[in-house]
Amino acid sequence: MNKTTDQPEIICAIDASTNSLAFAFYKSKKISDYGKINFDGENIYEKVIDATQKVRSFFKIYNKTKAVVIEHTVFMNSPKTAADLAMVQGAIIGGVGLANINTIGRVSPITWQSFLGNKKLTKEEQLKIRSVNPNKSISWYKAYERDFRKRRTIKLLEVIYDKQIEDYDVADAAGIGHWAINNWHKAVKFDKE
Repeated sequence: MNKTTDQPEIICAIDASTNSLAFAFYKSKKISDYGKINFDGENIYEKVIDATQKVRSFFKIYNKTKAVVIEHTVFMNSPKTAADLAMVQGAIIGGVGLANINTIGRVSPITWQSFLGNKKLTKEEQLKIRSVNPNKSISWYKAYERDFRKRRTIKLLEVIYDKQIEDYDVADAAGIGHWAINNWHKAVKFDKE
């Protein structure tokens, strides 16, 4: 298999956080399994160690997996959170590699969300939210808009795959996988960096 052109039968899509790994397996372009693995530890370093061990064990069980696609780290408001997430993602990729999975792809959040049909809210949508919920703080509106988009991801996936995924992170993993199975050549293509 040429890993940059041939799409494997089984792909695992991952949405990682500093506390967990949400996953969705796609077999023959259909969601076959999904869930979440929580990381244990008192600090980020303990969680990184736990993540590596759990991911390696997980993919030893799901040993038919030939490729992984993970949501690419984006810079957030907090440099510490971005650094912690990058460490956890490194641990996840390390665990994947230790399980002998060598095809790894990535996608940015806005890319898979837009492909799924869940683009950023329009000005009109934002104004409607503000008119229905007046006199709230800016942070309240941002949290509401984030939740609105998470719920929309769940609804879109239910329509496309007839699956009722209730966990936001797991739904994001399924959204990542949806993009990957339809854009495989982009998922595994890396420009020189």
